[in-house]
Amino acid sequence: MKKKRIVAALGGNALGNTPAEQIRAVRKASEAIAGLAAQGHELIIGHGNGPQVGIINSAMNYAAESGPMIPSMPFAECGAMSQGFIGYHLQQALNQELLRRKVSKTVVSVVTQVLVDQEDEAFKEYTKPIGRFYTGEEARRMEAENGYRFMEDAGRGWRRVVPSPQPRRIIELPAIRRMVQSGLMVIAVGGGGIPVIEGEEGLQGIDAVIDKDRSCARLALELKADILMILTAVDHVFVNFNKPDQKALTEVTEKEAARYIAQGQFAKGSMEPKMEACLEFVSGLPGRMAVITSLKNADCALEEGIGTKLYSDSSRGEKKTDWHIEDYEVRLD
Repeated sequence: MKKKRIVAALGGNALGNTPAEQIRAVRKASEAIAGLAAQGHELIIGHGNGPQVGIINSAMNYAAESGPMIPSMPFAECGAMSQGFIGYHLQQALNQELLRRKVSKTVVSVVTQVLVDQEDEAFKEYTKPIGRFYTGEEARRMEAENGYRFMEDAGRGWRRVVPSPQPRRIIELPAIRRMVQSGLMVIAVGGGGIPVIEGEEGLQGIDAVIDKDRSCARLALELKADILMILTAVDHVFVNFNKPDQKALTEVTEKEAARYIAQGQFAKGSMEPKMEACLEFVSGLPGRMAVITSLKNADCALEEGIGTKLYSDSSRGEKKTDWHIEDYEVRLD
């Protein structure tokens, strides 16, 4: 198989809930990712940060509530901390695994900002829970004091909620592109990127969460990647999930994927945004492929029968291994 440029998205929940858990988890993830690099593919890695940014945010809030000497930390800054925290562990584990396999690659992390639109409809509906659980009394007090919004979460308590806008532009894209072209393995758009808006004084962070799969799809499009690979907890995507006629999807065109999404086949908070991100990546672009599969299948995900593969409608019938990154114009802007 010819060399591919692959943007791989790792789920934050797969990286554990403590530093010790995360170190063990990234070692396993690094084995699979290094396996792809050993096959000669170019890798750009994105990752989630759901548990990690929640832990950081909760710790910062707890510290700020304990006394006046510790300031409250904005959520965007917590996101930046999570990018460094996760990127540090991934860099260590990947560098060690690549060295073991005698693959000459250096891994770097980019603290990545992603521009969002202040007029995005998501800012009218706060749906993304972050941080720890609070009592109703605590939630009401924080709403009054800080202007936060809270939502009751399945009888477990109240959690702060923020918007989840669409990614519009990756601010550090030119630097990421140059790093990839120079042969580095780049970790970017961690947690979907730090959401920023353009204000009178330039970029400023806001309290929001960008879906990491959508940001990875945007990054893959901008880098003219061949493949978007979303690594999650399941080997395949299913339709009619948990029903007698449940079916694993192996190869899907964009029209089929759009039809399944319209039917409500995929869970809103989990598989649906993954399928939408894949659809955005392949839509109308012959030769591009998106794959959703489990982390354990990562190094063999390009093989026939592994994972759920989504192609553009114009790719149907063509030989899927005929396209490769050398076919694409290299952009330096």
